[in-house]
Amino acid sequence: MRAKSSAINDSSIAVGPSAGLGPDTRATSTSTSTSTSTSTDSGTATGREPSRGGLVLAGLGVLAFSLTFPSTVWGLESFGPWSLVALRTLLAAAIAGSALLLGRVPMPDRRHRAGLVVVAAGVVIGFPLLTTLALRTSTTSHAAVVVGLLPLTTAVFSSLRTGARPPRAFWAAALAGAAVVIAFTVQQSGGELSGGDLYLFGALLVCAAGYTEGGRLARVMPGWQVVGWALVLCLPLAVVGAAVALPAEPVRLTAHGVIGLVWVAVVSTFFGLYVWYRGMAEIGVPRASQLQLGQPLLTLLWSFLLLGETVPAAAPVAAVAVLVCIAATQRAGRDRRPR
Repeated sequence: MRAKSSAINDSSIAVGPSAGLGPDTRATSTSTSTSTSTSTDSGTATGREPSRGGLVLAGLGVLAFSLTFPSTVWGLESFGPWSLVALRTLLAAAIAGSALLLGRVPMPDRRHRAGLVVVAAGVVIGFPLLTTLALRTSTTSHAAVVVGLLPLTTAVFSSLRTGARPPRAFWAAALAGAAVVIAFTVQQSGGELSGGDLYLFGALLVCAAGYTEGGRLARVMPGWQVVGWALVLCLPLAVVGAAVALPAEPVRLTAHGVIGLVWVAVVSTFFGLYVWYRGMAEIGVPRASQLQLGQPLLTLLWSFLLLGETVPAAAPVAAVAVLVCIAATQRAGRDRRPR
C-alpha cells in the first residue's frame, strides 16, 4: 500500500515511456520506477486512464507482427531457417546500433542489463528461431492461431513478474479469448497437433517473458532503446550464426525472399518492437497483450492475400468473438481504479 501512495505523491518524479534518461537523471528515477510499476501494469498510472496514443502504438505493433509469419514464409523461399534468423537479426541490429550511435545514447545502467538479456533471448532470438523452425512444417494459419495464446501467456508472466493484479473481469475476458483461439485451433487441425506445435509453444513462453521485461524497461527508457540494446546484444551471435549457416544452407535469391527478409528485420524486429514496447509502457503489459488476440485473424487475412492459403470458414466467427473479448478486456482495465 505504501508503494501505491508514493506513486501519486506530488514530490515523486514521473518516468514517461518516451523520456530520454541521461546519466545524471537515472539515479533520481530509480525509486520512482519501482513505485509506479504496479499502477502502470494494471493499465493505469497515477489514477488516470491510459492514453489513446498508447493503444494506437500497441495496435501498430500488432499490425506489424501480423505480417511476420507470411514474411517468414517468403523469406524461407530464399534462405534456410538458421540463415534467415541470423540475417534478420544482423540487419536489425545494424539499424539499431546505428540509431544508438547517431543519438549518442549512453550505455544502459547495470541494473537494466539483465532485463535486456531476457528481451534479447526471448524476442530477438528465441521467438523468431522457434517460429521459423515451426513454419517449415506448419501452415501460416495454423501457427497464427496457436500463437494467439500469447496475450494470455504475457498477462500471466506480467502478473508473476510485477505483482500486478488485474480485476477478475479482465481475466474472464482473457480466458474467453484464449478459449476461442484454442477451439479454433482444435477445430481446424482435427484434434491433432502438428509437428511444429512444440516449437510454437516454446515460442509462446520465451516471447511472453521478453514482452514482460521489455514493457517494464520501456517505463524507464525509450522503447526504441530497449529494442536497440537488445538487438546490439545479439549482434555477435548473429555474425557467427550467419557465417556458419549461410555456407551450410542453400541460398536461392528471389523477390519474395528478399522482401520477406527485409520485412521481418526492419518492420517486425525493429519498428514493430519499438511501437509495441512504447505502447505497453503507456497502457500496461496486460492490456496491451490483449490487443494481440486480433493478431492471428489479421495473419489469416495476410496468408490468404499474400500466400494464397485457404481461409477457414470459421475464421469470421472467431474474428467477431475475439474482438468482443478484446473490447471486454479493455473495458475491465479501464474500469479498475487504484485503491
